[in-house]
Amino acid sequence: MKLGFISDLHLSEKTPSTNEGFFKFLKTAAQEFSHLYILGDLFESWIGDDDDSSFASDVTEHIKTATRSGLEIFFMHGNRDFLCGNKFAEDANITILPDPFFIDYFDQKIALSHGDDFCTDDLKYIEFKKEVRSSSWQEDFLSKPLEERQKIASNMRDASQSNKDKKDLSIMDVAANTIHEFFIQNNISLLIHGHTHRPNTHQISEPNVDGVRIVLGDWHDTGWCLTLEDQERVLEEFKL
Repeated sequence: MKLGFISDLHLSEKTPSTNEGFFKFLKTAAQEFSHLYILGDLFESWIGDDDDSSFASDVTEHIKTATRSGLEIFFMHGNRDFLCGNKFAEDANITILPDPFFIDYFDQKIALSHGDDFCTDDLKYIEFKKEVRSSSWQEDFLSKPLEERQKIASNMRDASQSNKDKKDLSIMDVAANTIHEFFIQNNISLLIHGHTHRPNTHQISEPNVDGVRIVLGDWHDTGWCLTLEDQERVLEEFKL
């Protein structure tokens, strides 16, 4: 059983080369992996499952095609695509996972997460996430016409980029104490996440914790994929 993990592709109508790279990756993944986990931010934004754009349909169909050979695809919400719902999952033939999600693999307890919940020093983001993940905000947003939702999503992306430019880089990374507590509370040996766009493998040897944290990379000119096969772990960057 060979597992693949990816995140932070940020696909959109404005990223045709990345989109095509993902479609090619799916063809390979369908032959190589038994399970593929997409740990959030597959899309730069998702304005609702009723999005009837050719882009949304194209991505959904390519994912569904990859599952027809037996590849199981699992998806976890990111901070950009948290509105992907049951209809999207059904149309794409995938399973939506909660965040965090735990799996057992060759005597390892592994935690999967998008990763933004570990950025606990970014207080403004925590408040923003609390607002947009509320049922009242989502119901109000999804009740608006598609065109209006597209404009709102665009404005939110611009505001997010502006805020990033003003923030200290350190607060946008995971907080070490939060990671430490997560390992202890959940008794895990491996944590896999994305969100920070800082791909790396971190050995954690601290009081009461002896484990590994693997950060997945974001996709632009290159893609990133973590492969687990038996006891072997490979975090690989590749050209799209």
